[in-house]
Amino acid sequence: MQLYIDCPCTSFPRSFARDFKETYRYPPPSTIYGMLLSLIGEENLDQHRGVKLAIGIIGADPPISRILRKQRHHKFSKNRLGTYPTSKFSKPNHHELLTDVQLVVKVDSSEENAPLKLVDRLAIAFNTPQQIARFGGLSLGESWALVNGVCPYRETDGTIRWLIKDNRGLISLPIWIDRHTTKGMFQRFRLSPDFQSDCWVTIPKTSVG
Repeated sequence: MQLYIDCPCTSFPRSFARDFKETYRYPPPSTIYGMLLSLIGEENLDQHRGVKLAIGIIGADPPISRILRKQRHHKFSKNRLGTYPTSKFSKPNHHELLTDVQLVVKVDSSEENAPLKLVDRLAIAFNTPQQIARFGGLSLGESWALVNGVCPYRETDGTIRWLIKDNRGLISLPIWIDRHTTKGMFQRFRLSPDFQSDCWVTIPKTSVG
């Protein structure tokens, strides 16, 4: 299965970003996996571990914009219940955004253990959407970054540059972030106009130790 995804404005915050919210220029596999789960209405993050994804970029690199936004900072404690004056707990922060993001994602469920594979559930979502139950807007990255459309890829959608695994590549992206330990699994990539077997990235079946 090969999907075309269009997202007008989004951000993929870097793992180490704090006050200055820098973004990855390309979508991390972990983010794509989360979006696909949201598309089929699956809340269990482990349900389709083992699926293989390949990510391609259509057109030029999406431009990065830097905006200044107000962000609230406070920690919940027994002594600070309920009241957080804006003057004390808000401050301006910079935030990077990507615009006009167009992607192609290939999905291979051959190594999944789920009884109903992710590719089959995606096919159901497209062909008979009344059979799935989901909630909220479909987003890519942060929750405000709504997706404009997802559909099967056509050659007229544009030329693809694929992310290929390369330990000497300059693009580092998270493949999986363990929600319990916050430890992550990362992979380096480079871009290529040709699809190769190294384009496939496996969402790990077991947690990062």
